[in-house]
Amino acid sequence: MNMQKSEPRANWQQDMLGRFLGELLVVLFLAIWWITALGLPDFVLPGPWPVAKRLFELLRDPEFLDNALVSTVRVVLSVLIACLIGGVLAFIANTLPVCDGVINERIKPFLNSFPSIGWAILAAIWFKAGNFGVVFVQVAILIPFCLINIDQGFRSIDKELIEMGRSFTRKPTRIWLRINLRLLTPFILAAIKISYGIAWKIALVAELLGAPNGLGYLMLQAQSTAETVTFLAVCFSIVFIFMLGDRLILAPLEKRFPVTK
Repeated sequence: MNMQKSEPRANWQQDMLGRFLGELLVVLFLAIWWITALGLPDFVLPGPWPVAKRLFELLRDPEFLDNALVSTVRVVLSVLIACLIGGVLAFIANTLPVCDGVINERIKPFLNSFPSIGWAILAAIWFKAGNFGVVFVQVAILIPFCLINIDQGFRSIDKELIEMGRSFTRKPTRIWLRINLRLLTPFILAAIKISYGIAWKIALVAELLGAPNGLGYLMLQAQSTAETVTFLAVCFSIVFIFMLGDRLILAPLEKRFPVTK
């Protein structure tokens, strides 16, 4: 009984220590940033306070909110499409053995090694500036990340569980929904989480090269006018949006569907 009571307490202490160290790291980062910026002009490196002030101004600006919404929709749409395509490729590779070599030895290495900036430049050449080109770039880069994670999920499915499911029902759809899909869900969520973070970085590159709106477009405007304060404020707004989506949506889903061992 004493050991059972001490384990939650130890876990609570470790959690509190981890949070303390995390907050301390943030404070140290801000202190180093503030000290470094003291001897530099604002157009080179502004301090934390001007950037924070500008960030709060942007969060009340309807134009900024519109551009943030556009970028967010592009990211979410790209992640969903990439996971769908990656999931279909993983399904084909694990269902049809003849296609495994084509997908995992040809398609996956090609997509995984093709330069990200190459997709962005090709999209700028092939398509008009707009949503389609940005989404195309993000999807093309995200597909291998989704494919790798979901393919790993397929390979980790216990064949004995499938056989046990067949002893209860002969309906393939029911077996797929009740067993396969539930076992794959943690890997799908992992693919979505990884892609969600990468998509924000890709979105900025794609929007810089060929988009009439979005946060990348705002960063390009700030860079062209040497508004470093606005540039950094937009960067931190992206961090805020990412953390908001991760904490409110992805983290609860990961707790709801943990990886089974």
